[in-house]
Amino acid sequence: MRRHHGNRHGRSEEARQAVLEAADDLLAEKGFAGFTMEGLATRAGVAKQTVYRWWGSKTAVLMDAFVTDMAEELTPPDFGGLALDLPAYLARLAHVLSGTDTGAVFKALIAQAQHDPAFGAEFRARHIDEQRRRDRLPLERAVRRGELPADLDVAAETDRLVGPLYYRVLVTDEPVGPGYTDRLAEDFLRRVSGPG
Repeated sequence: MRRHHGNRHGRSEEARQAVLEAADDLLAEKGFAGFTMEGLATRAGVAKQTVYRWWGSKTAVLMDAFVTDMAEELTPPDFGGLALDLPAYLARLAHVLSGTDTGAVFKALIAQAQHDPAFGAEFRARHIDEQRRRDRLPLERAVRRGELPADLDVAAETDRLVGPLYYRVLVTDEPVGPGYTDRLAEDFLRRVSGPG
């Protein structure tokens, strides 16, 4: 990885991006308690003052890195039909939450939100609302295509689909592999298509 020594990059986007990229790696390696602004600056190859110029705390850095990563990694695919879109998206969501650095950041931020009400409010405003919008996209597209009833409660049905994933990832630590996500999709499609 290219290094960004000292302050010579100032407030450049290149240095800022280096910090955001280093944040995920450092958290995965050290955990939330071991993640420090000084360690982050060292990992990114910038001066500590450069990091503090943009972010006042480690949670602020992690939040920015996380929001960016989730937007990049969890844009739902559009294969033209819900029978393909839904299992693909649920599998991708499960993988990101349970098997990536982005997922590790998510768990750390969720934990922090339980102890810090102000941060929790920011986390919900900056991430949860946007993530719920992404989660709803496959069903919303299916409604527009006529694959699902026009009066379907998309928000409630989306919660029923993704809720079990979050429960397993955050509470029980049970597997959320493709077999599990495929069953979630199949159960939903069977239920909404009705008998026959």
